[in-house]
Amino acid sequence: METMPSPAKTAVKAFALLLVLAGAAGGLAPAAAQDRVTPGSRDEVMLSFAPVVKKAAPAVVNIYTKKVVRQRAVAPLFNDPLFRRFFGDDFGFLGRPRERVQNSLGSGVIVDADGLVVTNHHVIEGADEIRVVLSDLREYPAELVLSDERTDLAILSIEPTQEGLPVITLRDSDDLEVGDLVLAIGNPFGVGQTVTSGIVSALARTQAGISDYSFFIQTDAAINPGNSGGALVTMDGRLVGINTAIYSRSGGSIGIGFAIPSDMVRSVIASAKGGGRIVRPWLGFVGQTLTAELAEGFGLPKPGGVLVNELYPGGPAERAGLKVGDVVVTVDDQTVNDVTSLRFRVATEVPGGDVPLEVWRNRGKARVRLPLMAPPETPPRETRLLRGRHPLSGAVAANLSPALAEELDLPGAWAGVILTEIKRGSPARRFRFRPGDVILSINEAEVGTTLDLIRLVESSDSWAITFRRAGRVTVVRIAA
Repeated sequence: METMPSPAKTAVKAFALLLVLAGAAGGLAPAAAQDRVTPGSRDEVMLSFAPVVKKAAPAVVNIYTKKVVRQRAVAPLFNDPLFRRFFGDDFGFLGRPRERVQNSLGSGVIVDADGLVVTNHHVIEGADEIRVVLSDLREYPAELVLSDERTDLAILSIEPTQEGLPVITLRDSDDLEVGDLVLAIGNPFGVGQTVTSGIVSALARTQAGISDYSFFIQTDAAINPGNSGGALVTMDGRLVGINTAIYSRSGGSIGIGFAIPSDMVRSVIASAKGGGRIVRPWLGFVGQTLTAELAEGFGLPKPGGVLVNELYPGGPAERAGLKVGDVVVTVDDQTVNDVTSLRFRVATEVPGGDVPLEVWRNRGKARVRLPLMAPPETPPRETRLLRGRHPLSGAVAANLSPALAEELDLPGAWAGVILTEIKRGSPARRFRFRPGDVILSINEAEVGTTLDLIRLVESSDSWAITFRRAGRVTVVRIAA
């Protein structure tokens, strides 16, 4: 059995004493003053998180960023499109773009003695200069190693000096339970390093809508602007999450904060150490969350799990022996409640090897092993800018593949041609095409690749363009 660290022993002991005192004060029967228990030591009187803070706080840093932004004059007249049409973009001194330095701040956590620092992607996004300041006021320039918008995590690197760097140890976030005490450490509102306490309010929050891999620890420890990228630590002083967002109507904490679990943090750190490129395993199937109605039809005792609707030929799910109609209920013995939690569980694994799944099939349980494969980029994306006198001129198109579909968060969009960008002022913009549109056919001829698209759109002087947007198929007819 693992020995409980001394800060935790102190906390438990003090908490037990509080229960005894509460029972003595308002218990089952009136108690005389002489029957009350007198604390026998300072440790029994004082419940303090100070030992935990001393262990964890030195590894929590402040992050300052600078970004040069270009802006036009403030006068509305010079931003008016009609004015610029007649007088040009650079009319007069006041119409010229000016540069302004934008400063922002956040928090981070040192996770490696070689100088790796974890923070949020949104803390350093677009920064031209990043500086890391330790709690002892040592200051370092930082280099961006990896930034992942989909998980809202980023890894920075600083050069350790002879004094060395304080480091925090990661804890398995699956060990957490609702009600566990936690501390949030960061730099709220730029006032300097601050510690707040609370409990784990909920686990596996998948509906927060903060990132593509939403699977958050919710806490009532006060988290405010500037806390982003800071540490959520448990009573043994280990890192269990990276504070990321709050739910607030006023901009300040109302006791609903979210942290990215350390399991996801660990996988991003591994990618940073492995060359700075994130490669995640994929499922190889399209599924849907099992509702109460569906659960009853499948004979499951309660809702939850993911119903397999479509398999990618030769993909990991098909190789594992999964079938359409199976319901995935656990990944590596961890319960799966919906599609988001399933994707999170698989994304925290490292490609190579396999992971056990428990599935519900024919009103009984079965176990399979899902190969942990990276999604293939087949066919190659062959990104092309469309030019010429046609409605799609100015659009950037690419061949869809499992890899690109995962990158764009388009489950099941494994083939076809997608528009990834629409140039400003182009015919494609005027005809209201958007990034994410999947072109299915031109004049009823199927579009399989970007070469097909170019050939078909350039060989006609009128176009019937069939495309899919947000699951809905639309046909647009355009004459030259």
